[in-house]
Amino acid sequence: MATHPLTVGFDLDMTLIDSRPGIKAVYDRLSEETGTYIDSELAITRLGPPLEQELAYWFPAADIPAAVHRYREMYVDHAIVPTPAMPGAVEAIAAVRAAGGRAIVVTAKHQPSAQLHLDHLGIRPDALIGRLWAEAKAEALREHGASVYVGDHVGDVRGARTAGAFSVAVATGPCDGAQLRAEGADVVLDDLTRFPRWLEGWLTEGAAASEPEDAVEDAA
Repeated sequence: MATHPLTVGFDLDMTLIDSRPGIKAVYDRLSEETGTYIDSELAITRLGPPLEQELAYWFPAADIPAAVHRYREMYVDHAIVPTPAMPGAVEAIAAVRAAGGRAIVVTAKHQPSAQLHLDHLGIRPDALIGRLWAEAKAEALREHGASVYVGDHVGDVRGARTAGAFSVAVATGPCDGAQLRAEGADVVLDDLTRFPRWLEGWLTEGAAASEPEDAVEDAA
């Protein structure tokens, strides 16, 4: 059971925002400009890890730093506007605040790009920390005293567990409920629309009552 002050961390891509349309547009433009084939449809099915990991599938190692730089230049103009908030994202942040807590965003995304998304969508966390992936997210979660971390990827589950935070997984990204549970998620929700109800129950009844009836079912 949580004790106040409550701090809840959230991942960004495919947790708070559906970044697939914008990222696909940037990959397509990068491919056209560099003459390097990038299967953007495939790339957006495995969002979560740092950009460098995805670009390594398409570019020689020596070309990756330049590709990263150009991608981030293009990102500002082509990825922000097409990217919507995920269902329930705004309400999830509001639920943390209504409980007297702080909401922070901890993401592998380049922090200036993450800030542009949040500003565009009117999502205003109490802190934003970028360029952290998987277990490294624990650094920021510990620093800010987060007792809960919410994410869509098995890397987010590992980050939460490394930090000693309660892992709430949402099956809205590349990892399904079975994968998230197998990695050690404490609870798996089908999306963030379930989060306010879950948080209310967790704060009042503790981890023993943390799995709501409408949590996502494991695949058969």
